[in-house]
Formats: sequence, structure tokens, C-alpha cells
Amino acid sequence: MSETPRTTFGGRRAVPPNNSNAGEDDLPTEELQDLVPRGVSLQDFLNVTNVHLFKDRWDTNKVDHHTDKYENNKLIVRRGQTFYIQIDFNRPYDPRRDLFRVEYVIGRYPQENKGTYIPVPVVSELQSGKWGAKVVMREDRSVRLSIQSSPTCVVGKFRMYVAVWTPYGIIRTKRNPETDTYILFNPWCEEDAVYLHNEREREEYVLNDIGVIFFGDFSDIKSRSWSYGQFEDGILDACLYVMDKAEMDLSGRGNPIKVSRVASAMLNAKDDEGVIVGSWDNIYAYGVPPSAWTGSVDILLEYHSSGSPVSYGQCWVFAGVFNTFLRCLGIPARVVTNYFSAHDNDANLQMDFFLEEDGNVNSKLTKDSVWNYHCWNEAWMTRPDLPVGFGGWQAVDSTPQENSDGMYRCGPASVQAVKHGHICFQFDAPFVFAEVNSDLVYITAKKDGTQVVGAVDTTHIGKLIVTKQIGGDGIKDITDTYKFQEGQEEERLALETALMYGAKKPLNTEGVIKSRSDVHMDFEVENAVLGKDFKVTITFQSNSSSHYTISAYLSGNITFYTGVLKAEFKKETFDVELKPFSCKKEEVLVRAGEYMGQLLEQASLHFFVTARVNETTDVLAKQKTAVLTIPKVIIKVRGAKEVGSDMVVTVEFTNPLKESLRNVWMYLDGPGLTRPKRKMFHEIRPSSTVQWEEVCRPWVSGPRKLIASLTSNSLRHVYGELDLQIQRRSSV
Repeated sequence: MSETPRTTFGGRRAVPPNNSNAGEDDLPTEELQDLVPRGVSLQDFLNVTNVHLFKDRWDTNKVDHHTDKYENNKLIVRRGQTFYIQIDFNRPYDPRRDLFRVEYVIGRYPQENKGTYIPVPVVSELQSGKWGAKVVMREDRSVRLSIQSSPTCVVGKFRMYVAVWTPYGIIRTKRNPETDTYILFNPWCEEDAVYLHNEREREEYVLNDIGVIFFGDFSDIKSRSWSYGQFEDGILDACLYVMDKAEMDLSGRGNPIKVSRVASAMLNAKDDEGVIVGSWDNIYAYGVPPSAWTGSVDILLEYHSSGSPVSYGQCWVFAGVFNTFLRCLGIPARVVTNYFSAHDNDANLQMDFFLEEDGNVNSKLTKDSVWNYHCWNEAWMTRPDLPVGFGGWQAVDSTPQENSDGMYRCGPASVQAVKHGHICFQFDAPFVFAEVNSDLVYITAKKDGTQVVGAVDTTHIGKLIVTKQIGGDGIKDITDTYKFQEGQEEERLALETALMYGAKKPLNTEGVIKSRSDVHMDFEVENAVLGKDFKVTITFQSNSSSHYTISAYLSGNITFYTGVLKAEFKKETFDVELKPFSCKKEEVLVRAGEYMGQLLEQASLHFFVTARVNETTDVLAKQKTAVLTIPKVIIKVRGAKEVGSDMVVTVEFTNPLKESLRNVWMYLDGPGLTRPKRKMFHEIRPSSTVQWEEVCRPWVSGPRKLIASLTSNSLRHVYGELDLQIQRRSSV
């Protein structure tokens, strides 16, 4: 290979950074050692006339490598596994006197020691773990090769050349985009860092292009389907572009730890012009509201074409798009949801809620927040940088919350390390540990300036951690992969281990946890339907022979799902007399008019009840979230549900509110069925129904799903979905 272009930086000779898959330098077609004698033509030697890559989706290369679903006419293979190519020469190949090799090149300034220039020698036998090409067939002027790639090679789009040796130097094929070859991570290869041994898990976490994301509240879990669309036209190039935009060195793109960490920063636009602009202020005038997205395809394609961040996202959007990125490149991945997720600003492993003496929340002192739920991702990989046992699922989070090594990113953090409290291991394990294992501490801020811990709840945070079940749309509880059961010896030991490794939890709450009041308080929120009145019922139970009087306070707030309050819509104080060993219930009516005018993205109402037992000064505190039941979009289909046949999709919605909906956008998506579409309705009057029809022609058979959403200024998070079984094209 010719001398690589060199540049001098700061007095040192160095190769310029090779950080773009799109950057290309053609290799020379001739590398001659000396002048060619007169009368000698290089064309008289062995010459390549054609190269066949067997890259159709039904060819063995794509089928064996599980890449036949990609809407891409280039060859796509997975590393560490053999694939076939055929080379046609101008005359029969004679291995005794002819010498050639295949070369793969990625980016600019390719270097063999960086893995960006890969010469593949023709060998008699392939060696495990090494690049090599073996002749498996010679026929007339053609040679068929079985090529094996390294299970650690760079992931991306390579340019391919064939180089032939002559007595005077090398003759190389010209640059031909038709022979470009994508090489991806390989969960089917035991030597690959992302190897996943279970076939059903590989089907789910790599090949499934439709997922379910859980949201809502712990006591009212809701779900929505999400189109990952990792095989859709243009998505693979868009995912590679994300790494180019991050200026990630190509030599590091074979390491799933580095790839997932870079992507964790790049999926949000916070400090690097990344993919998605996060917004939690309920103002989405210059973009799409987070709840309107039905999948990742539109977002990634828009980012790739414009080079500018796409507006807007919240945690489930970040997680959905991140999942597409990981699965597209071949890293097994899933979206997880943590209910009552702590955002711990100072890593002290506790959420401090400060109360006034009358029980009201002191918003100035209360800085920590508890998210109703938070979505992040898990990616499957080995962790050779950590002690044995900490590989497997790694928590990665692209929602911008806290700065990590100078950028808004999180992970990969070993889930196993988080469970056992080994938060000294990179990356960002203390933050993830706090999200699932913090204590909720209620502190009364007295008028004389003193602060008294009134109550501690050790079970509220990380109440439930879930992901989609394998092969179905149901819930898989994975809480025990992050934490031991509360009260077990192992759980206390994990906490002590975390504290030993530097978490700053103050120890002044230990005695409070053990103390218990003779009065127990709880409350329930009636199933609340959008636009309807409902009741909150507070129950007091006395386990004492004493007579008690209780001063109680209920606060109802419109909240962002991040736990941040927008506005208080309900405030009620009441006194309760509690006889010995008795139970007393109080009901508070919440009217629709009190909350409807201020609703946010997720129609989430947060209730906070505090009570003081006057005789003992014990403080009782409870908080709960009610997620309003929202109307759905109805999807209907008529026509043949068959590949290549037209079917008519009808999206229907009835306005249940007493007011007109204006500037209504409806979205429709379905991987393998239709490209993402949208339609606007200027007004939908109360109780009226609108319909939208689209003709779709499926191109993927098997179980598929149509997903629709609706958004307007006054009503959001409206979804609908329809499961379909698409038949193969009938033979004529």
C-alpha cells in the first residue's frame, strides 16, 4: 500500500484524525515498484473483470448473517462470521503463479494497525478470530472465496478492492460503490463482545423492529408501541452518521463500550448538536410534541438529512431512538422503565422533601425530584475493563440529566455492579444506583431554622423496573436485576458497599426509619377519566387506645412526569378525630374544571397528603400520582393483508371533550407496512369524529403492527395500535 498522507501537528508527525465513515480516499489503482518495460502491458497479467457479492436479501450471505431484513441493496454482514464473494478474472486463476488479495478500507488515511485498512490474504485454511479468504470454488475464469472477518473489527461501511501482484507491482480494482460492504456487531458469534447465547433473546433484542415502552404510574402502568424501524431504508446510514457527527475515531468503533457511550451523548442535543432536543416545559411550537412520535425512523432520517437536532423528545423518545441505533448496529438492546425514579443531584442516595410546619411542601428547599417513571436502555456486552462477572446488561441513558466526563450522557453502567453496590466501576454507576435505590426522606423545616427528619420511606424509589417480555407485548419484571428485595441482608450489604465506595448519605436517618406512629395513613385516587370529576379518599387507622386529633393537608398538582410541579390546582385542609382502634375516611372531590385548563404532556396529577398527629407531633406523609385515562385512536384495515397488495388503513378519532380541538396532527406508522405519515385537522368539534384513510402496500410478511398518535394544543398522548398478520405474496 502507498505511503499514507501525513500531517505535522504541534511538532509531531501524526496521521490526521480518521473520524468519518463518509470520508473517503481512493486507493491507487497501480502501485508500481519500477518502470514497466516497453512492450509490456499490465493488462496481460491477471486482471479482475467483475466482483459478485451475493447481496440480495434471499442470498445466503444476508440470510446466514441475519441481515436480510435491511432495506439496503449493499452487502451487510456481521463480523467474525464467513461470507462469500466471487471474483471474475480475464483468464483462469492459477494459484501456482497468480497472487491476489481482497482489501477492505474505511474512512480517510487508512492504517492497518488501526484496523481501518484490512488486507485479506488468500489462505489454505481459515483461522478462528482472524481475517482470511479461502478459495472454495474455481470454475473457468471465476473464483469463489469464503471470507472470514475478525470478531473485533471496526463496525461501519467499508470500501472493497481486489489487488493483484505482478512482477512490476500491484494492480488494484477501481473504487466501485456497488462493492461497498457494511460490517456489523455479531451477537451470534461467540468471540464477539456482544455475543448473546439465547436465540429467542437475539430474535427479540436484535431483530425485533417493533417494541413496547411502558409509562404511566406504578399503580396504573400504561404502554405504547414504538416503531424502532432499524431495518428501514436509510436508517443504517443514519446511525453511522451519528458517530461521524460525534467525530468518533473509526478505530474505536469496534468496541461496544465506546460506541454506546458516544451514542449516549449524541442522542441528545444538549451539548453536541446531537439527534434530539429535549423539552419538558410543555411548549413545542417549533417542533413535534414528544408524545406525537410513533417511532424512530422520522427522527433519524431527518437528523441525517438536515444535520440539525430534531425537536422534541422526552425520556421514552430518547430511549426509543437509542434502541434503534443499538439494534441497527447489532448490539442487543432493550428499553427499560423504572417507576419512581430518583434524580439525585448530589449522589447522597436520598431524596430530601422539605415540609413547612403546617405540612405544606417547601419548594425552595426541595431540590431533588422523583420521576413518576424514567426510561433508559440496556445494552448487552462483555466488560473486559471490569472484574469478571460484571458483563451482560449495561444501563445506558441518553436523556440529558447530569454531566458525565464533561458531556450529558450516562453509562454503560454494569447492572450487576449496581445491584451489588459496586459503584466504583465506570461508567456512572453511582447515578444509576441512586435512581433505583435512594431513600425518600421527609424533613420538617421549622421557623427557628432547625430541620427535623420526620419520616423515611426506604421502599418508594425504584418500586418496579420493567421491560417488554420476549415474544410478546406484556411486562417483564426485572427489578431484581437492579436491587435485592427491601429488608434482605443482601440489600443492606449492597447499600453499605455503595456507601463505602463514596456515596455521601448522611447517617442521621437511621433511627427514624425504625420509629413508627400509632396512626397509619393512606389514600386512594379514584380511576380518573380525562374531563370527568373524581374523588380522593384518605384513610386513617389507629392502632392505639388513645384518642387522637389530626390536622391534615391535601395538595393536588399538575406535574411533569419528571416530578417537577407546574401548578397547584387543589388545596384542602381538614381536621380528623380518631377514636381508639378505629378507622376514619375522608373524601375530597376533584372537579374536572379544576385541572383541565392546565394539563401537560402526560395528563398526570400528583397528590401530596401530609398529616400531623397533634398529641404526639408525629408527621405522616404520602404522595401518589394519578394518570388520567385518555381516549384512544381507532385503526381499521380493509383489503388483502398480503405482501405487495394494497390495503386501506382508516384512522378514526372521536373528541370526548366539551371543547373543540384545534390544530390537530395525526401520525401513522408501521414498519414493513407504511412509511411514517402525518395529516392535519384544523378543528375537531366536541363529540365529533374524524377519519383519515391511507393506502398501504406491505413489503414484510409475518406479525406486524400499525401505530397511530394524535396531538393538539389541549390534548396529547393519544394513541392507537392494531396488530396484523401479513401473508407472503401469493404465487401466480
